[in-house]
Amino acid sequence: MALRIVLLGPPGAGKGTHAKILSERHNIPHISTGDILRSQIQAQTPLGKKAKSFIDNGKLVPDDLVIEMVAHRLDLPDVKNGFILDGFPRTVEQAKALGEMLTSRKMPLSSVLEFDTSEDVIVSRISGRRACPNCGTNYHVENIPPKREGICDKCGTALIQRKDDKPETIRERLKVYHDQTEPLVQFYDGKKLLRIVNGNLEIAPLQKELALQIGL
Repeated sequence: MALRIVLLGPPGAGKGTHAKILSERHNIPHISTGDILRSQIQAQTPLGKKAKSFIDNGKLVPDDLVIEMVAHRLDLPDVKNGFILDGFPRTVEQAKALGEMLTSRKMPLSSVLEFDTSEDVIVSRISGRRACPNCGTNYHVENIPPKREGICDKCGTALIQRKDDKPETIRERLKVYHDQTEPLVQFYDGKKLLRIVNGNLEIAPLQKELALQIGL
C-alpha cells in the first residue's frame, strides 16, 4: 500500500528530520511547501514569479497559489508510490483543497501524524540553533556543535542566532501555530486519519513509534 502521509506539528517538533528518514527508508518524496516555493521561484515559473511578488512585498503567499503549487507537485511521477507532506495543509480550507486534489487523483491519505511536543522541549531545540551568516551552514549548541565554539567549521565566520530562534519569539510562534492548527487537528480526527506521536522522544524511539502508527 502506498504511504501518503501528512505531518503536523509546531516548529522544532522534528517533522523535517523524521520526514527525511521516512523518505529515504520508503523511497517516497518528502514534499515541503517551503521547498516547493523555493524551487518554483528559482526556476522562474509563472507560479514562482507570482509567489515572489508577494514575498518581495513582505506578504504571505495566498492560499490559492500555495494550493496550485502543491497540485502541480502531486502531478509529478515520483509520487505514485506515496509521499510525505510537511508544512501543508496549515488550515482547514487547505485540508479540504488537498482532499479534493487527492480524491481526483485517486490518492487517498494513509494517515495524518501529529507530533505532540512540549513547549519546553521545542524552546530548547530551537533556541540552540546557530547559523553561519556567510556560508549558511547550520549548527546546534548541543546536537551539532562546531569544533570551535561560536565559529563556523567551514569558513571561520562567527555564528549567529536568528531572531526567529530566540525563546521569546519561539513562544509567540507556538501560540500562533496552536491557534491556527487546532481546527485542523479536529478536522483530521473527525475523518479518523489522525495519529498522535510523542514528539519529545529522541530520533530512534520516535522512529519506532512512527513505524507503529503507519502500520509498518
